[in-house]
Amino acid sequence: MYVNHKRIAFETIVIKEIRRFSRIWVQTLVPPAITIALYFVIFGNLVGRRVGEMGGFQYMEFIVPGLIMMSVIQNSYSNVVSSFFSQKFQRSIEELLVSPVPNYVILTGFVVGGMARGLAVGAIVTMLSLFFADIQIAHPVITVTVILLTSVVFSLAGFINAVYANSFDDISIVPTFVLTPLIYLGGVFYSTQMLPPFWQAVSALNPIFYMVNTFRYGFLGSSDVDVIWAFLILGVFAIALYCGCLWLLRHGTGIRF
Repeated sequence: MYVNHKRIAFETIVIKEIRRFSRIWVQTLVPPAITIALYFVIFGNLVGRRVGEMGGFQYMEFIVPGLIMMSVIQNSYSNVVSSFFSQKFQRSIEELLVSPVPNYVILTGFVVGGMARGLAVGAIVTMLSLFFADIQIAHPVITVTVILLTSVVFSLAGFINAVYANSFDDISIVPTFVLTPLIYLGGVFYSTQMLPPFWQAVSALNPIFYMVNTFRYGFLGSSDVDVIWAFLILGVFAIALYCGCLWLLRHGTGIRF
């Protein structure tokens, strides 16, 4: 009976999160798709014709995995940070915390909700990419695994941002000044083999660099990083962030006013 109680609580949170972003799909699903479509047109078609090949592939084929990954990262993050902070701002999260629902059920519910939005936008972008490039997935298992792990990591990162945010302005600082630069410097539009040794070393410190390149390996069978090492980094980040989020929930950090 207790296990069933936790399952119902988890399903309720997930369904609420999915309904939240699907109810306003014009604001949550359409704009990212339009933005990525513009990337395909401008960078893929117009700029790509001048670039030619990148890493042994046509430029459009090269950037497709990176753009899909970018959309998943941004939307997994933004869904959790906006949803959890809204509940914290309205003080409705306190009612959830004092209920007999374990913290890990609450956290996992928000994370799965963030994953749902990130993967939904990723699926839309993937379908759009079929109009611009011939998509062939070389390693389906690796492709699916890395996209799931990445959405977990950035859903958890969004949760941490929401916990420490004190205003709606605070939830936009990290995406603007941290997340966006890391994405653009993570090899979405270029191969790090083109960079001087110093900047290659700097890129190696960017976790998104490993996510993008591992995802690209799943699509194209080619990567600038060792895939096993990249999965190890992803796994460590996921476990560390999950444990950190549980600790924050347990101590009420940034939640109890």
